[in-house]
Amino acid sequence: MTPSPLLPQLTTPVSTILVVCMGNICRSPTAEAVFRQRAQAQGLSLTIDSAGTIGYHAGEGPDPRSRAAGEARGYDFSGITARQIQRQDLDRFDLVLAADNQNLADIQRLARTPVRAHIGLILDGLGRPGQEVPDPYYGGAQGFERVLDLVEAAADGWFSHLKA
Repeated sequence: MTPSPLLPQLTTPVSTILVVCMGNICRSPTAEAVFRQRAQAQGLSLTIDSAGTIGYHAGEGPDPRSRAAGEARGYDFSGITARQIQRQDLDRFDLVLAADNQNLADIQRLARTPVRAHIGLILDGLGRPGQEVPDPYYGGAQGFERVLDLVEAAADGWFSHLKA
């Protein structure tokens, strides 16, 4: 995959990635599992974590529907538990990727002052600025499959960009 010219220009090397959604039980743990496996498959040495903009589900594992959909495609969710993003994450991670525009706005509010991380959206990896990973929580199984499709493509796009 050729990196899209619409991907953001990263000014520093990336070795750490944090993926963020609202509760850290659906989209971001799925992205964490997908990004980890895809990075390893491409020989990239990256630290990948996930968090939520709210702490309501802190300490819980991924939503069983997310986990089932991801495991059916061979992804490993072991060790992933929900946590809330903290201000220090924005200096600890090189790349912080939000699932949707509301999550992005919440992260940007948390930043307030200059931070180390490049902050963007997961789907920026597809060269689609502003596009969101839809929240599958209140829908059926097809929503979790759609999240996987989008996150897999975005991970490949980001990693192709990072390798270039």
